Amino acid sequence: MLFNSYIFIFIFLPAALLGYFTLNHFRFYRAGKLFLVGMSFWFYAYFRLSYLWILLCSIALNYIFHLLLLRRQHTRLIAFCGILTNAAVLFYFKYTDFLLENINLLLHTRISPTGILLPLGISFFTFQQIAFLADTAKGSLGRQSLTDYALFVSFFPQLIAGPIVSHEEMLPQFQDLSKKRFSCENFYHGLRIFILGLSKKVLLADTFGQAVYWGFQNYASLDGFNTFLTALFYTLQLYLDFSGYCDMARGIGKLFNIEIPVNFLSPYKSANITEFWSRWHMTLTRFFTRYLYIPLGGNRKGLPRTCVNILLVFCVSGLWHGAGWTFLLWGILHGVLSVLTRLWHMLKERLKTSSGKKGAENSPVRFLTRACGVLLTFFFLICSWVLFRADTVSQAVYMLRGILTMRGFHLNAKLASFFQLPEFWYIIKILHIDTLPYAAYYCMAGILGFSLILVFGFRNLYETEKNTRAGFFRTAYMIILAVWCTLSLSGVSTFLYFNF
Repeated sequence: MLFNSYIFIFIFLPAALLGYFTLNHFRFYRAGKLFLVGMSFWFYAYFRLSYLWILLCSIALNYIFHLLLLRRQHTRLIAFCGILTNAAVLFYFKYTDFLLENINLLLHTRISPTGILLPLGISFFTFQQIAFLADTAKGSLGRQSLTDYALFVSFFPQLIAGPIVSHEEMLPQFQDLSKKRFSCENFYHGLRIFILGLSKKVLLADTFGQAVYWGFQNYASLDGFNTFLTALFYTLQLYLDFSGYCDMARGIGKLFNIEIPVNFLSPYKSANITEFWSRWHMTLTRFFTRYLYIPLGGNRKGLPRTCVNILLVFCVSGLWHGAGWTFLLWGILHGVLSVLTRLWHMLKERLKTSSGKKGAENSPVRFLTRACGVLLTFFFLICSWVLFRADTVSQAVYMLRGILTMRGFHLNAKLASFFQLPEFWYIIKILHIDTLPYAAYYCMAGILGFSLILVFGFRNLYETEKNTRAGFFRTAYMIILAVWCTLSLSGVSTFLYFNF
């Protein structure tokens, strides 16, 4: 079931809220949790019933490992078996065909692919449960009831595409009786966050998505400028789509008085790649830092080992996102730049220490330096997302060559046609703006310009939500956005991160 669908907005979500708070009102707290678990299972099974059995088996198996670990006997062995089992299941569904494809390529065999369908959200709830087992093994949490654990894993707002939540931020909320009462304030703020996230997805990301799909399908016919535009559109689509999902998840959580962690903090405003990864998919970065980078030694074993650890983390991150060489190369590219950034910062600190000079705060030079850093980082991200989106390495190389050499400069009318939304085009026709030169490109320029201003010029939702109060104008534009999004749901599309 999609957040951006009529059945979710008008049937599932109202039913879930009504049932949950009604049961809690009569102090049937355990029944309220079970009801929410059942609704989460329905939400997941709506995509494909067979997926539900995978989720149920995963929850049951990991809960057994949790109980075994609490006995404090053979802890390392049990933790190793539990983590290995989760990794094996993920590998089977996600990487079997990739492995067979490369075996056929290397050994010239003809092993048929299995055609296994990747269960939705398996990457997210598998990592979530690996973290739970690792923390149980460390002794940082006690025994949890099966109901609480099942709700922790399956809570429907973040089940399919995250954020990757941790037990310490979710389980206490499920057990807090003060959160069982309906809150008008939380309902208003949750609805506002949900509508804004829905707007980012339906009104912006899906519009870019049509142009991106056509551009990557017809990349060989595009000149350098239009290849760059296609890559820029995907850069914005991916952010607006995924952050929109996370905003909707947080908004829905708030409707239930549950705080889901922030996953994005204006990542494209970053001045270097290290800052980018502290702002982009923050819960995934947190997971890799806690459960891979630090266990590998982090930065405690010297500079060479630190650099190797960073590269390993990014290689794993690349493969986590998808079974393909493009994803691995994307991870390596980010890893190499992260290492170089770390070395550059170390060198700057040494030079600053040796010279005894300190940079002037808020100076024009400092501002220009950061602005250049943001532009260069954003250009790097545009290029790296080409690898992330391309079907093959050769396609990515072809498109990157076009961007870097900028071969040709001609506006593509077909690419622009995907932005001619009826609600805008009718206004253009009525005002006879369509008779002006380059009228076919006005909608594309307007949507692109607005999206760039939104990404770089506005504060993000998390920065504004704490000081937001209900008011006439704010409520009015929220209603307008909600109606606009609802009318646009006929062109429903899945979220990009469902693929990962």
